[in-house]
Amino acid sequence: MKRISVVLSSLLLTATSVFATSDTNLIKIAKDNGLKSIPQSKLEVLKLVDNPKNPITDCKVELGKKLYFDPRLSKSNLISCNTCHNLAMGGDDDVGAAIGHKWTANPHHLNSPTVYNSVLNAVQFWDGRDPHLEAQAQGPIQAGPEMAAPADLVLEKVTSMPEYVAEFKKAYGDDVKITFPLIADTIAVFERTLITPSRYDAFLNGNVDALTAAEKTGLKVFIDKGCTACHTDIGIGGTMQPFQIHANYSYAKGDFKGNKDGMVKTPTLRNIEETAPYFHNGNVWSLKDAVKEMGSTQLGINISDKESEQIVTFLKSLTGKKPTIIYPVLPTLSDKTPKPQFD
Repeated sequence: MKRISVVLSSLLLTATSVFATSDTNLIKIAKDNGLKSIPQSKLEVLKLVDNPKNPITDCKVELGKKLYFDPRLSKSNLISCNTCHNLAMGGDDDVGAAIGHKWTANPHHLNSPTVYNSVLNAVQFWDGRDPHLEAQAQGPIQAGPEMAAPADLVLEKVTSMPEYVAEFKKAYGDDVKITFPLIADTIAVFERTLITPSRYDAFLNGNVDALTAAEKTGLKVFIDKGCTACHTDIGIGGTMQPFQIHANYSYAKGDFKGNKDGMVKTPTLRNIEETAPYFHNGNVWSLKDAVKEMGSTQLGINISDKESEQIVTFLKSLTGKKPTIIYPVLPTLSDKTPKPQFD
């Protein structure tokens, strides 16, 4: 009996070793194909997301959060950054084209990308025109179809509220000069903290049990089919790539064709199950259909229903842990605060 137990123990150890080796090999394959994980170390994460020109501090983050949620930064006092990038809904708005001032849909039928993990993007905006969150934060506030607030109006609103002025001094020092770019920079400081490490990251960091067998199979199919040609690095997207390489996009809507070179920012796949509808024009609601479409359009291959389902199973492992966000109490208006405008 003792001999049988020893033999069984030996077999179990051998089986465990085989599976561990296989999993370790999958991790290596993933990394060899350009996939990277969010680090486990808080210090390494801070190095990853911080901007040395405007370092993250608790005071800046809290102030940036208030500005992010404050609809009074818009011309109408009705639209905040969180309106289109809702932190309770995957960091976007769950509609095809973003809706802004005067109930205006984005004129190019562009979809609001998630703000979660946007700090991991190499570029911002669908046409990649800005490299940093700080520059990106200025755009939607001023854009006519979005928040429609000129820079001087935003500055006048913020500086008219004594609580905001006091918080800027607390965050940046008594000699701070509040400007529109600094307001946008402070929003970006908050956005830099919105990263969502997932079980996928734990797997790449060496925890071979973090993913299920089905998710590991999906990851292998994802790699084998060539999805990492565009969805790579730590953001699993976020770089500029040519679009419609092998076939015309089947769900065309709107006039957006990419930048002057026909390049489009590849969206991050992190939390992808929470950010439907998909693609730059938000015209696909099924993640399975989105996977199949990318097979034909970008890779020139047919991805079967089974393969698509396997990839989707993996993609759902990218849903990460969100930071705890407590909705802030916003500063009180003063008699000098400009009134909302609806024209």
